[in-house]
Amino acid sequence: MHELLASMDAEIEQVYVERGLKGVRPRFAYPLIRLAHTGPLTIRELARSLNRSHSAISQTIAAMRKEDLVISEPGCDARTRRISLTERGRLLVPFLEAEWRATHETVAELDSELPYAMTAVVEDVRWALEGRSMRQRILHHLAEPPR
Repeated sequence: MHELLASMDAEIEQVYVERGLKGVRPRFAYPLIRLAHTGPLTIRELARSLNRSHSAISQTIAAMRKEDLVISEPGCDARTRRISLTERGRLLVPFLEAEWRATHETVAELDSELPYAMTAVVEDVRWALEGRSMRQRILHHLAEPPR
């Protein structure tokens, strides 16, 4: 599954390269779009709004900062930083929104070609893991004697 997602992300990134968007990664799209619609947010607020971990968004923000897509400024206290778009980041948003829609249309197209929709697989796996988590399953197998 990880290999498939990495391959799909690499193809999306290739679209960016072909459009002259060097240094832009697929994982940047959703945070950039969100910031364009909400205005500056702290990393914690952004992570919560995207349903991602603080750590993951912090790493993404660091990578986006290196590509001059966002800046961080002091927040209301010494512990927080507010993240906002740079001019370059702002200029990318219309294309990223179009790519986001095109990607969703592509997933729907793939779903119609497959006997079992990818989106249904994701929901089914999520449902199964709610009953017994990945961690619980791994620990169960670790407790079994080697075969």
